[in-house]
Amino acid sequence: MDKRKGGAAGNEQLYHEEASKATGRPVVSIVIFVTGLSLLIVSLAASISLGAAEIDFMTVWEAVFAFQPDVTAHQIIYELRIPRSLAAMLVGAFLAVSGAIMQGMTRNPLASPSIMGVTDGSAFAIALAFAFFPGTGYLGLLTWSFAGAALGALIVFVIGSFSKNGLTPVKLALAGAAVGALLSALSSAIAIHFNVAQDISFWYAGGVAGTKWISIQLLVPVAIIGFGLALLISRSVTVLSLGEDVAKGLGQRTFVVKTVGILVVVLLTGAAVSVGGAIGFVGLIIPHVTRFLVGVDYRYIIPCSAVLGGLLLVLADIGARMLNPPYETPVGVITALIGVPFFLYLARSGRRGL
Repeated sequence: MDKRKGGAAGNEQLYHEEASKATGRPVVSIVIFVTGLSLLIVSLAASISLGAAEIDFMTVWEAVFAFQPDVTAHQIIYELRIPRSLAAMLVGAFLAVSGAIMQGMTRNPLASPSIMGVTDGSAFAIALAFAFFPGTGYLGLLTWSFAGAALGALIVFVIGSFSKNGLTPVKLALAGAAVGALLSALSSAIAIHFNVAQDISFWYAGGVAGTKWISIQLLVPVAIIGFGLALLISRSVTVLSLGEDVAKGLGQRTFVVKTVGILVVVLLTGAAVSVGGAIGFVGLIIPHVTRFLVGVDYRYIIPCSAVLGGLLLVLADIGARMLNPPYETPVGVITALIGVPFFLYLARSGRRGL
C-alpha cells in the first residue's frame, strides 16, 4: 500500500520509517546531559567569582556553605553574584526549551521566542506597565510579561493561520518578524511618549545584572511547572515534528498538544523576559545544536536543551562582564553576535532536521 494513501495504517508505516531514521541517541544524550551539567556547575562557580571585585573559589565555597554576614565578600556573593548566576542559568534554560518546543510543533527551523514575536510581546507589555502603572512590583511585571508573551504568540499564529495554504514555516517566520517589529516599534513609541525610555532600554538590551533573590524565588516554580509540562508532551512533540498528518493518523490530539506547547512557551518566555529582558537567539541556536548531538527525540532534546541553554547564557553573562571591564556589555549583544550568523546560515541552508 502506498504510505501516502493508506490512511492511518500508511501514516503509521511512515511514522515508523521516519522514526527509524530520526531516533534519539540515549547514551549520547546522557553523556551530553552529564557533561553539560558539569560544565554548567563550573561556569556558575566562575560566574560567581568573576566581576568588578574578583573573588577566589575558596571564598565562594565559604560563602555558599558557611555564610558570614559580616564579611563583605560573602555579602557580595550571596546578595549579588549568586542570584545573577542562577538567573542567567534559568533564563537560558527557559529560552532554549521554548525554542525547542516551537521548532518541534511548527516544523520551522527558524522558530524561536525572539523571532516569533513572543519576546517582543513580553517587552511590549512591560513597556505598558512602566508607562501606565509605574509602581508595579516584580510579581506584577511577571504577570504583564506573561500576558505580552501570550499576545505576541496569539497574533502570530492567527495571522499565519488565516493566510492561504495555512500555517507554513515560512509564513510563520514572516508573521513573527512583522509582529515583532510592530510590537518593538510600539514599545519605543510608548517609551518616548511617557518618558520611560531608560527603563525600557534595560529590557531590550537584555541582561541579568541586579537580579535579586525574589526573582529566583518566582522563577523556580515556573521552572518546575514549565519543564514538567514540556517533558510531559515531549513524546507527542516528537510525533508532531514528523508531520501533522502523521500525528493525526496515529491518534495524536494535535490541538491539545499544541495548546499545552504554546502554554509552556508563554510561561517560560514570559518569565525569562521579565527577569532578563529581550535576550535573543538562545532559543534558536541551542535546539539545533542539541538535535545535531542527540537526534530528534524530544524526550532527550528538552532536558539537554535546558542544560545547554543555561550554560550558554551563563558563559555569555561572563563574557559581558569581561569584554569591556569595568563596564558591562549587554548580554543580548553577546548572544546576537553568535546568533545572527547562525540565523543567516539556517535561512540560507533551509535546514529541516526537526
